[in-house]
Amino acid sequence: MKPDAAPQAFLDAVDADTMLREVQDWAAINTGTGNLDGLATMAGKLANAFSQLPGEVELLDPATVTAISAEGREFEKPHGRHMVLRVRPEAERRFVLTGHMDTVFPADHPFQDVSWLDDETINGPGTADMKGGLDVILHALKLFETTEGASRVGYDVMINSDEETGSLASRGLIEELARGKYAALTYEPSALPDGTLAHARGGTGNYSITITGKSAHAGRNPQDGRNAIVAASDLVLRVKALEAEDITVNPAKIEGGAANNVVPDLAILRFNIRPKSTDAMERFDGELDAILRLIEAKHEVGVHRHGGVTRPPKPVDARAQRLFDLVKDCGAQLGQQIGWKSTGGVCDGNNIAATGVPVVDTMGVRGGAIHSPDEFMIVPSLRERAALSALVLTRLSTGDPL
Repeated sequence: MKPDAAPQAFLDAVDADTMLREVQDWAAINTGTGNLDGLATMAGKLANAFSQLPGEVELLDPATVTAISAEGREFEKPHGRHMVLRVRPEAERRFVLTGHMDTVFPADHPFQDVSWLDDETINGPGTADMKGGLDVILHALKLFETTEGASRVGYDVMINSDEETGSLASRGLIEELARGKYAALTYEPSALPDGTLAHARGGTGNYSITITGKSAHAGRNPQDGRNAIVAASDLVLRVKALEAEDITVNPAKIEGGAANNVVPDLAILRFNIRPKSTDAMERFDGELDAILRLIEAKHEVGVHRHGGVTRPPKPVDARAQRLFDLVKDCGAQLGQQIGWKSTGGVCDGNNIAATGVPVVDTMGVRGGAIHSPDEFMIVPSLRERAALSALVLTRLSTGDPL
């Protein structure tokens, strides 16, 4: 296909029937983040599908990830492998396209099947978030490879197995593949069913604070104990007080305790933060360290911190805005009206943006009700979004639009 081919030619070239069959097939595989067997099956299918493109497909082992158990012990959490395709790594201009194969629905969740809601809408686990998006990547790149400009550029595709739990086992890989790229596209579903893109995003961080006190009899010698629950409660109020206009703090859970007649010697506080800026993120981190030292001294307890910011805030700078404008212009050429809005949600686009690479991270299908049994995908958007990405990549491959 020539670089100046009419946009309608991109739409006409998309094999929409095959796309739908593939999405239905992939959505029938349970890929909850903890379902390693399901993820292995899905990774194999993806590796086979993406091997149709030039380049080398690899299944890479996850990075080591630890968590804190309800007993206060650190343990390793297993994850599935990630798929990476590298095409023309020697090219001077290269892109990165990312998606995730995992869903929020565990293997024993009742939501397992795909069904039709109407002539243009299917309901099914991961149809929108984001197996539809994965298929958009595949078919957009197959279409892009037919253009004259494709041979001048290269790209990496990364599909991870743990996005729904924060990409802790793939964050290093995402950042490694993103660095130095000209632009990035990520295939989360559109922010709204009409195709609206997510623009600037806040960040997020998850913390587990383990407090170790000293047990004693609550009636005979309570003064000899060091109450971990009291210390955790004090900590809740202090971290909540760090909320400001540019950051929210959500204390989510206190675990631990003992029988009513025992001074509890263990408590674990788990909380989430949502910084809207890098300054807010860094400020909170320093203030938290000071509070933990205070809690330790005041209550004479041990304090262990686990976790931190997993997704930095994603502002939209001038280069990123030019990428949004380019996507909008390509959409207009295809008869698609595309706008955007800021959101408090997070995704791998946050981590890509932190490397300084411009990214649009909602290039996937139109749909909605994600993370619920009502999740749906608007079927015509498979064709629409594949053509959109192919046209965007074609434009990015010529001249210097960014």
